[in-house]
Amino acid sequence: MEKSIWRKKPMAAYEADMKKSELKRVLTKWGLTSLGIGAIIGGGIFTLTGIAAHNFAGPALAIAFIIAAIGCTFASLCYSEFASILPVEGSAYAYSYGTVGEFFAWIIGWNLILEYMMGATTVAVAWSGYFEKFLHLFGLELPVTLMNDPYTAGEKLGLGGPTPAFNIAAFFITWIVTSILVRGIQESAKTNNIIVIVKLSVVIFVILVGAFFVKVENWTPFIPDTVTAADGTTTFGWDGVITAATIVFFAYIGFDAVSTQAGEAINPRKDVPFAIVASLVICTVLYILVSLVLTGMVKYDTLDLKAPVASAFADAGLPWAVFIITLAAVAGLTSVMLVMMLGQTRIFLGMAKDGLLPNFFKDIHPTFKTPWKSTLLVGFIVSIVSAVTPIDKVSEMCSAGTLLAFAMISGAVLLLRYQQPNIERPYKAPMIWFVAPMGVLFNLFLMSRLRTDTWYAFLIWSTLGIVVYFLYSQRKSNLNNMDK
Repeated sequence: MEKSIWRKKPMAAYEADMKKSELKRVLTKWGLTSLGIGAIIGGGIFTLTGIAAHNFAGPALAIAFIIAAIGCTFASLCYSEFASILPVEGSAYAYSYGTVGEFFAWIIGWNLILEYMMGATTVAVAWSGYFEKFLHLFGLELPVTLMNDPYTAGEKLGLGGPTPAFNIAAFFITWIVTSILVRGIQESAKTNNIIVIVKLSVVIFVILVGAFFVKVENWTPFIPDTVTAADGTTTFGWDGVITAATIVFFAYIGFDAVSTQAGEAINPRKDVPFAIVASLVICTVLYILVSLVLTGMVKYDTLDLKAPVASAFADAGLPWAVFIITLAAVAGLTSVMLVMMLGQTRIFLGMAKDGLLPNFFKDIHPTFKTPWKSTLLVGFIVSIVSAVTPIDKVSEMCSAGTLLAFAMISGAVLLLRYQQPNIERPYKAPMIWFVAPMGVLFNLFLMSRLRTDTWYAFLIWSTLGIVVYFLYSQRKSNLNNMDK
């Protein structure tokens, strides 16, 4: 096969991959749904709600969640159709390889690496912060230099610069999650299921108990008047709601991780589409209700930015609830890390199977049946980066790669409908003529709202990926040997 960047992976090759897979097929549709919920409910609901409501949307945070959910829904329906056609690990990367072409598939895969790696790193740091709050509830105080990176520790100590420090909590939670992932998907899924039950119970607790402390006047005005800063930037009003939607979009990242587990699903053609849609619907409803309760309990401009849920209940005179919520946040962030790192290794596995990455990334452990080498590598990188780097607004970097993948998949599923109309589709996205174009436009629109600095970092990462592709991946691709 010629070395064209537009060449596509034949459908027959996907069938061969499924038959040769060494992964254990142990995940049911509810197990997959639990993984989706585990990835979605975490940092978004426990931290981003405060930032988005306090700085941009006010009580209209609920509308921001709905807007973000609409964009995700278009993409999720397209993901679901692809997952039923190509039930293999690799997610959006694998789907675009068979439709748009190798180069675009590589770009998506490369940016999914950014999404999952930075997502897991961000969550590790957030976990450390909540764990520190949890220790404070028992009067325990660890040195600043052991709970923060050098820069953050320097700021907290008033030194005006970095100081020798190492975020030991972020480091250790990463290796605990890594050890669970190396042991096997069944163990990982069981751990995630337990955590999901705990944090869903607490989220429902927040909604039901918090509803009794809602003051309707806190919702007025529901969409605060637009505020224009000296530099011309605006907050609140409808512009603020849209900006808030780009922020809370990070809270939805996770449903796509379900598609990375297709290789370990018992009945992937039916169960993966079900889990993608189900996890998104469940989490959207919970997000909207929590946002309404929070902004009803506390005036939006007094919400705490770091721990809005816990602080709202503290202000309501419920200190015992703060303990429950903080514990749930620690557990919730753990499961997000677990699914993020799980998805990362499966992306690596899919790319390595196609020859675009070295064989190191597809080595399966003989006993645990997991890609253990890449899991250890991901654990090493995430643990070190989270321990020594201040992660400020990194959620936007995760969103940039994800939004591009969502837009590409939405376009690719429509393209495949015209290219191969007769291919078996156990699940078909409804009104594809509307859903797919809207998925492209909606996600590209949200990308346009990202900060300039985020665009620069995103372009640098993408350029590095292009260099790797032409120097290594294009030459090593399995497609080079298909017609020999």
